[in-house]
Amino acid sequence: MDKIIIVDEKRCLGCKQCMIECAMAHTDASTLAEALCCDSPLQPRIHVEPAGQFGMPLQCRHCEDAPCLTICPTEAIHRTSEMGPVLLDQKQCIGCKFCVIVCPFGVIDMSRDGKAAIKCDMCIERTEAGQDPACVAGCPTGALQLRELDEYLSERRRRVAKELTAASGQTLSIGAETPHGSDES
Repeated sequence: MDKIIIVDEKRCLGCKQCMIECAMAHTDASTLAEALCCDSPLQPRIHVEPAGQFGMPLQCRHCEDAPCLTICPTEAIHRTSEMGPVLLDQKQCIGCKFCVIVCPFGVIDMSRDGKAAIKCDMCIERTEAGQDPACVAGCPTGALQLRELDEYLSERRRRVAKELTAASGQTLSIGAETPHGSDES
């Protein structure tokens, strides 16, 4: 996938607002009060797990070689394009739970009625319209971000190089002399 949801666990308060936003994005209710009093099925596709003093939001990673996609006997789990998110068509799902079992992150659940699996779809309608997924848009601290993978990796490499440079007190550069003088043989 070109874009991924990045989690900055140090910024996560564990407030679970992302879970509420996700559940609301996948219901027909227009407000939380309406969803609660009208018995609309609220079920998030993201879960915040405790991680020491922080929270860790977990959702589908839309794996490149997704085991859930491979094992689904009805092709209910699919992609609309080679680099697109892994999607699940609940109408095609037979509730076999194979995908739940093989998910390496444990983020595929069964619907409340137990008839079909549910998983993060990266709010495909929102992202196709140029918006962030509901969990990202609703995060009050910016702990969740939708980022271009290449841009994120480049930024991370620069940050690591800067940290290594600061830690060693030296300037690092490719092809520089070795610390003990020239690199003569």
